[in-house]
Amino acid sequence: MQRLCNFLLVWAWSMFLAGCSTTITNLTPSQQVRNPSGLYPISAAWHSPQQSIVKDSIKAYVIVGLEAYPMQLTPLTKNRWETLVPVSANKNILNYQFKYDFVYLSMPERKGNSMLSQPFQLRIVDK
Repeated sequence: MQRLCNFLLVWAWSMFLAGCSTTITNLTPSQQVRNPSGLYPISAAWHSPQQSIVKDSIKAYVIVGLEAYPMQLTPLTKNRWETLVPVSANKNILNYQFKYDFVYLSMPERKGNSMLSQPFQLRIVDK
């Protein structure tokens, strides 16, 4: 009986963890045409089924090297974030990641956490 209880506990916990995966989806094309302003739009979607996250606490960033560019929620869409990132005219590649900071409800008090995406690369091509 103890074995069955342990098995059910492990199974239930693994199902709980499998259903609680937060995802960051890169919505930026992998290639963009060089533009004269040197600013390139970067966007991502963030989804978390975690109910304890304080929605107004979410802050998103694009991380390029040691620089963090704040992202803004896109109007009229849900969980989509975007910003413009400068790229110098002599560069053809931009390596970046997304970082999301948030607060979640916990006992006895709220706690902060963050999530970093996998690395992505934007290739800038001349016309």
